[in-house]
Amino acid sequence: MRIYLFIAVVAACATYLLTPLIRHLAIQLGAVGQVRKRDVHTIPTPRMGGVGMLCGFAVAILFASRIPFLQPVFHANKQAWVVLIGAILICLLGVADDVWDLDWMLKLAGQLLISVFVAWGGLQIITLPLGTLVTASPTLSIAITALLIVVSINAVNFVDGLDGLAAGIVAIGGIAFGIYSYKLAQNSPSYASLATLIDIAMVGICCGFLLHNWHPAKLFMGDSGSMLLGYLITCGSIIVTGRIDPASMHSSVYLPAFMPILLPILVLFLPVLDMIMAITRRLAKGQSPTHPDRMHLHHRMLRIGHDVQHAVLILWGWAALIAFSSLMLLFFRPLYVLIVFLLAGALLTVATLLPYLKRRWEEGDFDEQDKQTIRAVAQHVRSHRHH
Repeated sequence: MRIYLFIAVVAACATYLLTPLIRHLAIQLGAVGQVRKRDVHTIPTPRMGGVGMLCGFAVAILFASRIPFLQPVFHANKQAWVVLIGAILICLLGVADDVWDLDWMLKLAGQLLISVFVAWGGLQIITLPLGTLVTASPTLSIAITALLIVVSINAVNFVDGLDGLAAGIVAIGGIAFGIYSYKLAQNSPSYASLATLIDIAMVGICCGFLLHNWHPAKLFMGDSGSMLLGYLITCGSIIVTGRIDPASMHSSVYLPAFMPILLPILVLFLPVLDMIMAITRRLAKGQSPTHPDRMHLHHRMLRIGHDVQHAVLILWGWAALIAFSSLMLLFFRPLYVLIVFLLAGALLTVATLLPYLKRRWEEGDFDEQDKQTIRAVAQHVRSHRHH
C-alpha cells in the first residue's frame, strides 16, 4: 500500500507543479474559455488543464515502471503502455477541442477510433454477465469495450460544469475502485495490480489539479481533462474485469467477481445520470444531444440557492455515498449497508434542499409544526457536519 501511496503523491506533485506551465501554454494557444450564457464563471479562464494531468499520470507510470514491486505489471503484457498511449491520444483530441472547438460528430468519431485502438491493443472485456459468465467473441469484446469507454468519457465531460466537480467525483470513484482492486489483488500471488496503479495515479492527478481548479479556478480541465479522466477510470475497471475465467466461478463469489462491472456504473452514477437526462431533455425538444443548456445537475444546485463551493461539496457527497455504499456490499451485510445508505441519503437530501427550505421559511410557507421539524433536522445536519 505504501508504494501505491507514493505513486499517488508523485502524480499529485507532478500535476501540481506542471499545471501552471500548461496554463501559460493555454493562454498562448488561445485555449481560453470565454463567458457564455450557460457558464458559471464570470471571467475568461484558460482551459487545457488535462495536459497537466496527463503529464502527472505519465510521470507516475514511468516512476512505477522502475519500482521492483510493480515491474511484473509492466512485464506481464503491454496493457500499461497501451493505456498510456491511449491517454495521450485522448488528451490530444481534447486539446484540439479546447483550442479549435471541434464539431461534436468529429470529436465522437475520434473518441471511438481511440477506444477501438485501445481495445485492439488488448484492453478488453472478455467475459459478460449473462446469467452466467459468457466468453464474448473478439469482435464483440472490442465493440463493448469501445462503447463503454466512449460513454464514460462523455459522462465525465457532461458533469464538468463547476470548479472542482469532475475532478472530485472521479477522485472519489478512483479511491473506491482502487480499494476494491487492491483487495482483489491480495488474493493473487503478487499484490501488484495494474488496475490499482491506474486508479491511484488517477486519484493523484485529480488531487494535484484540484489545488488549481478549486473555486475560483485558475484553470479549467477542458475536454482534454474530462475525456482523460473518463478514459482512465474506465480502463481501470476493464483491466480488473478483463479475463475472469468462467470455469473458476462459484455462486458464492458471483457478486465480488462482477463488482468491476457494477462499480464503474455506480462510481459514475451522477455523471451518467446527468448525461442521460440532458440527452433525453434535448431530444424531447427536437434539439441536438450536444445543444447547450443550463439544466445540468450542477445548474439545478445553483438555482436552488447553493453557492459554487457548497454545490460541489454536496455533489461530492452524493458520489461518495453511491460509490462507497456499493463497495461496502463486499464487506458488510446488505441490510447494514442499506441502513447507512438511507441515513446518509436523508442527511444529504436535507443539505441539498436547505436553501430552498430556508427561502420558504422566510416567506412564511410553513406552519409552526413544520418549523419545529425543520429545526430538529437542521440541528442534526449541523451536528453531523461538526463531527
